[in-house]
Amino acid sequence: MQKIKGVGLGLRHRHFQEFIENKPDVSWLEVHTENFFSQHSTSSKYLAKIRQDYPISAHCVGLSLGSAAVACPIREKHLQQIKKTIDWLRPAMVSDHLSWSASDGVHYLPDLLPIPYTEEAFEVVTKNINHVQDVLQRQILIENPSSYLSFNDSTILEWDFLAELSKVTKCGLLLDVNNIYVSAFNHDFDALAYLESLPIEAVKEIHLAGYSIDIIEGKEVYIDTHGQKVYDGVWQLYEKAVERFGEVPTLIEWDTDVPELSVLLAEKKKAEAIIAKVLNKQIA
Repeated sequence: MQKIKGVGLGLRHRHFQEFIENKPDVSWLEVHTENFFSQHSTSSKYLAKIRQDYPISAHCVGLSLGSAAVACPIREKHLQQIKKTIDWLRPAMVSDHLSWSASDGVHYLPDLLPIPYTEEAFEVVTKNINHVQDVLQRQILIENPSSYLSFNDSTILEWDFLAELSKVTKCGLLLDVNNIYVSAFNHDFDALAYLESLPIEAVKEIHLAGYSIDIIEGKEVYIDTHGQKVYDGVWQLYEKAVERFGEVPTLIEWDTDVPELSVLLAEKKKAEAIIAKVLNKQIA
């Protein structure tokens, strides 16, 4: 198992051949775990070649850690497929989201849905994270969500919810800076206060991505689409994150309208420049 450091890219199908043939200068790659459940698929055969040259982080999207179904909060078949894939891939890190997408083991939704931040929800997510970590026999990272609506029942601030989760379950945190920026705009909270409230030692990985802007019922709303370059405001927030959390492995994430690899490499260089700027400032 290789450690990851520096700035990585999300590996997407259109770039497989380029990574195999040209071996671009990228510190590490992140893959969506569910895309490689069959180790005999064409995609897995490509990945088997690519992972010989690049450390890998595995990002899950289907554990549904916020599911509260009594009979089957975590889909055991899905979890076993995750375990099988991770045992094969041996990634440096494994992550999923603070969200839910399945109910009663019967209904599955192609989205990462928000949870209320309540004591009851905290107990549910804690139980699910502990179970996943027990099965996988390793720490997982939990990614903060982007959100557009808030629950009236929520009694805990999102950042306090995550901080306490990391303390109780010993999970790590995957800090999505774009999600913080998007949610801060949509809900009018202080993004810097969010950063300051998270325990430094818990943050193991950072994501950067682009968002889109929609007008909904006459109001401007930021939507986490992962289909744009990183906005200036997100870069500025990322600099603050590096100042607080240090040189945490950082990912450039792009999932829709995936561009040529050169565009992602240019975004990577921007992140590297910010890291260098912060480190030089701290030395001086």
